[in-house]
Amino acid sequence: MLKYFLYARKSTDSEDRQILSIEAQLTELRELARRENLSVIAELFEARTAKEPGRQVFNDIVRRIEHGEANALLAWHPDRLARNSMDGGKIIYLTDTGKLVDLRFPTYRFDNTAQGKFMLSIIFGQSKYFVDNLSENVKRGFRQKLRRGEYPGFAPLGYKNNTLNHTVELVPEIAAKIKELYELYATGRYSVSALKKLAAAAGLASRRKHLPLSISNVERILKNPFYYGAFEFGGELHESTHPPIITKELFDKAQAAFKLHSKPRINGPHYHVFRGFITCGDCGCAITSEIQKQRYIYYRCTKKRGVCSTPFMREDALVKQINEAANAVAISDELRKYLMSRIDEEDSTLLSPSPFLATDNRIAEIDAKLKKLLDAYLNQLISEEEFKAKKSELLNEKIALKENLAKATAGRGKVWLELARDFVSTAGQAGYIAEGATLEEKRDFLKKIGSNFRLCGPKLSVELRLPYASIGQLGETEKWGPTRISRGETSLNLLA
Repeated sequence: MLKYFLYARKSTDSEDRQILSIEAQLTELRELARRENLSVIAELFEARTAKEPGRQVFNDIVRRIEHGEANALLAWHPDRLARNSMDGGKIIYLTDTGKLVDLRFPTYRFDNTAQGKFMLSIIFGQSKYFVDNLSENVKRGFRQKLRRGEYPGFAPLGYKNNTLNHTVELVPEIAAKIKELYELYATGRYSVSALKKLAAAAGLASRRKHLPLSISNVERILKNPFYYGAFEFGGELHESTHPPIITKELFDKAQAAFKLHSKPRINGPHYHVFRGFITCGDCGCAITSEIQKQRYIYYRCTKKRGVCSTPFMREDALVKQINEAANAVAISDELRKYLMSRIDEEDSTLLSPSPFLATDNRIAEIDAKLKKLLDAYLNQLISEEEFKAKKSELLNEKIALKENLAKATAGRGKVWLELARDFVSTAGQAGYIAEGATLEEKRDFLKKIGSNFRLCGPKLSVELRLPYASIGQLGETEKWGPTRISRGETSLNLLA
């Protein structure tokens, strides 16, 4: 009497790519067993590819047939049983030894004869060929995408896959947050765990589970070359066509922060914002800081050159004078908008210059070296490790050169306009700095607008840089009053 194992299988791909689901197979096979009055002693199924040996349920079926529990198999098609030579050989061997007497398929008829087993082996071979050919086609498609600079995978956070034209596009609101993470980490004052908290506060979450980013997620983001316009695939770096979120320069700064990383000073118990860049106006020594009464921060001279008469200054008094320095270079929002419009008018009248020839030549030289490097690898003149390492080095240099070329090309002939924009933008932010900025923002702003910071008795002395010193020449009515438009032209001319 024939005793059948009913077996159904689908691969691990998504349902919409399956020829027939497990449930559909089971329905068809049950109907066949009922129609032909077959004795099915067990229904077994699994979602596992048959490309390679190692399916647990299939191996269990083979073991049970060898022990005599059943002597026949019922499946949708021979390729459900095997798509590799080892599993196909097991089925044929079981028929040779008589432990497997019959195979039933709704789509194929098997005869347990020499000719039947020969045809079965051909079908198993065809199934293996289909898988191997499909794999080769996929690999060939990947190689072609890599040559075109297209990422053959799921885009990381900050990007999305366009399934219509098979490109990778930016998600602007997320990309801005990713860039901010890089900028913060590049300062060296934030740990990865601190960035994890900031990312959670900013609403960054994993795409699939919509959970806050873990520390490992943040670290992978900060080490992913995808964000500066390259990507790794198969352990090899490739140039990409997708739009970058950050520059190669910022990426390198973040990697340097990883190498030199220690516990960030911002979290330390003795971190004081204004320590380290102010000197004593009396003796020239550095100004240090200390905590008094367990709550107040005082700044004082280190007195390393002897007796000094410069008194202590509390941090709140120092901040007040920094606010006054910021207000000294502040302009109204109306004046800022007017000056920006004048700058844009000047910008539109200038023609874009040609690229720098030396940089273009170097990029072309790198492209030639990359081709020679590939030839050397294909001819087995260098190892795979040497090829990948040298390619990564040349590709990173090429990306950095292209970024510098873009900056130089955009800025040539317009340098003063970019300086003007930065000047007007900074002066427009001065009011916010004086009223509501953090201590770190106040310190960074003070370093941008001035130099030679000295503590002269109870007074902080700041030498304003040009062109910010020119704003100090304007009266209050000229910066804020009804004549600000005409004076705005004067301040623009001072900058030019």
